[in-house]
Amino acid sequence: MSTYLQDVARFTELRAAQGGQWDTVNAEYAARMAHQNRFRTGLEIARYTAGIMRRDMAEYDADPAQYTQSLGCWHGFIAQQKMLAIKKHHGSTRKRYLYLSGWMIAALRSQFGPLPDQSMHEKTAVPDLIEEIYTFLRQADARELGHLFRELDAARAAGDQVREQATLQAIDNYETHVVPIIADIDAGFGNEEATYLLARRMIEAGACAIQIENQVSDAKQCGHQDGKVTVPHEDFLAKINAVRYAFLELGVDDGIIVARTDSLGAGLTQKIPVSRDPGDLAHKYNAFLQTEAVARAEDVREGDVVIKQDGGLVRPVRLPNGLYRFKDGTGEARVILDCITSLQHGADLLWIETEKPHVGQIGDMVREIRKVVPNAKLVYNNSPSFNWTLNFRQQVFDAWQAEGRDLAAYDRDRLMSVDYDSTELATEADRRIQSFQADASREAGIFHHLITLPTYHTAALSTDNLARGYFGEEGMLAYVRGVQREEIRQGIACVKHQDMAGSNLGDDHKEYFSGEGALKAGGGANTMHQFG
Repeated sequence: MSTYLQDVARFTELRAAQGGQWDTVNAEYAARMAHQNRFRTGLEIARYTAGIMRRDMAEYDADPAQYTQSLGCWHGFIAQQKMLAIKKHHGSTRKRYLYLSGWMIAALRSQFGPLPDQSMHEKTAVPDLIEEIYTFLRQADARELGHLFRELDAARAAGDQVREQATLQAIDNYETHVVPIIADIDAGFGNEEATYLLARRMIEAGACAIQIENQVSDAKQCGHQDGKVTVPHEDFLAKINAVRYAFLELGVDDGIIVARTDSLGAGLTQKIPVSRDPGDLAHKYNAFLQTEAVARAEDVREGDVVIKQDGGLVRPVRLPNGLYRFKDGTGEARVILDCITSLQHGADLLWIETEKPHVGQIGDMVREIRKVVPNAKLVYNNSPSFNWTLNFRQQVFDAWQAEGRDLAAYDRDRLMSVDYDSTELATEADRRIQSFQADASREAGIFHHLITLPTYHTAALSTDNLARGYFGEEGMLAYVRGVQREEIRQGIACVKHQDMAGSNLGDDHKEYFSGEGALKAGGGANTMHQFG
């Protein structure tokens, strides 16, 4: 990427070559606008962010303490504020990503209104949200760089060369808010061709990482609900292949595919695959089916399906809706086979959907996977669907019980109660929650930790708190004390909402385009100046 002054020189030369026709164009202003619009297309973003993820994956392989994190976002503004907060509090966006949750698109972005996570929302809403998020992140870049350009003008006006050089260096070393998005394509919204078409749209919008799950597309359920139905490996691998073709067609050679398995909580399948050779994937898949032995023709009812398995005839147990059951207790074995198969056929990362956040459970499965694929890595959902407080208090209770400690003061079934908040057990549970991501990355192969729905819950909580006070006795004080005063004192950039929405950017552009005739909004009468 060229430096700011190199861009100024380039535009100066280009303007001079136009024989006076472009004399109203200021080369430095053009350079500023070019710097503020580093990424011209979604494909540029996808290629850039794929490189970031590949680098981070290599660094994690060398040191599992180098894991990555993200929060789920359902609007571009939410994503923008998250990245602004990361730069403000942590100084860098390194190893911080964004997650695009299909659950939140269904619940918050569908034209049908709030929907459950069952792939009923418009699939075009997925690439639309990716594009929206990157529009807001690019605007955050333009806004911050605009502030630096104003600082540069002020330094020059004051004749302060030291400040001028420092500002130029800050412009050239500016760190973008544009980071990788791991985007949820659900089960592909149809067959492998439909999966390819949607993946292509998502990549064109900027997605460098696409997460796809092994459920039946038209029977898809949220990973933490009952009734999940998985597909045979050959069907899932065809969709992984379709996503890879989409990446390659669009020139995103480093694109990342996250293969998610819901087999741990899925007890059903829709289809019995055709096995051609003993030991092939179809044979292994069918071995997990719950079956009943067939000794004679009279054992078979009208319409029953019978297969030959291990030398004998068996009847897979079929429900009234035509779905087939898996054997109880086979979930972990199916997960391990799913993961190994996906990694051997084009996936880059794994996602194991679990029913609780337990380092030991996840680690046991990953160790089995790594016997075959040594560098297997996970994306893990630190889900709000888990009751983290209760889960970890019960884990501590069970661990202490195994150690023979006296637990007479605790009722395992009531550990969520506020009565236990100040106890030694609750303190230890909170310590384990705090270290969960580091522990799981070290002991269970988790490269990326995400929370799917955090901003759904924070929006609900903060709105509830504001409404309680504003419509109650506090009135306007509820907003002033609970929101605005805290924004000012904590340095939240959004307190100057006009600037955040692009008012200063617009003023700068008006000056570029119209010179002294520009009608600006940021003059002395703008109440934004009350915030300093």
